[in-house]
Amino acid sequence: MKIELIILFIFAGFAILEAWRGKLFRRDGEVSDDARVEAISTLLVVAVTQPTIIFTVSYVLGSILPEYRDALVGTAIIFQILLLLVFDDMMQYWWHRMSHTFIPLYKLHRAHHNGKYMSIRIVYRNNIFYYAMMPSLWLSGVLIYLGFGEVYAVYLVVKMTVIYGAHSEWKWDRFLYSRPWLNPFTWVIERTISTPSTHSAHHGLDPSDGITTFKGNYGNLLFFWDVLFGTAKITRKYPERYGVSGMLRADWKEQLIWPLYTTPRAKQPRPSPKESDA
Repeated sequence: MKIELIILFIFAGFAILEAWRGKLFRRDGEVSDDARVEAISTLLVVAVTQPTIIFTVSYVLGSILPEYRDALVGTAIIFQILLLLVFDDMMQYWWHRMSHTFIPLYKLHRAHHNGKYMSIRIVYRNNIFYYAMMPSLWLSGVLIYLGFGEVYAVYLVVKMTVIYGAHSEWKWDRFLYSRPWLNPFTWVIERTISTPSTHSAHHGLDPSDGITTFKGNYGNLLFFWDVLFGTAKITRKYPERYGVSGMLRADWKEQLIWPLYTTPRAKQPRPSPKESDA
């Protein structure tokens, strides 16, 4: 519970900062569906999906492999961190990348990009099945069962702080870019963790702006995975427009529970015989 409160306070800190800057509510391009999607998806993933996955993994493994509970407690902290980075963060990189490669998975993920703005509000904005199927959450549950609980708690605080900062309207990396004497440090930072610049580029609307990349910058905690797997794009700039292009409108219910629900759309009239012969 203490870790949940720490993460909540960090989330609230970014939200308050955005509100103070007038960037939390009534964003440019916001529609009525946005607040619904963000509120419901955030509540479900935090209060239902993540706890349910961890409980399910613990229950199943406890039933079939009880002798392995806490089997790795006491192993070197660096070893636990490395396993978490690989089986949680790197796996989330690949899940995210696959979601921009295969159309059915993208339909589960498009809610995250449907907002026409960057904000702390969109961090957990995804279809409910996107998180329920996310391999990294299940693998994290396995590692917690094996005894990584304490290290995972600290790891999660660090990871979510980076993710909140990468999505926030507050572009903290501008401070680094505006000070040339920090360039060596900045060069390392932007190739190690996700920053507002690199992640904003992933949310951009128009790749012709030279900043936006639909097929890159997938990293969550570590941007290093993008560097390692050749999907990194670093410009130190931010797109002027955000959102999804080239897709039919999806209302709040479709964004949250597709494929159980699809937005009703008017059918195109069939051409008359005379028109079809033309």
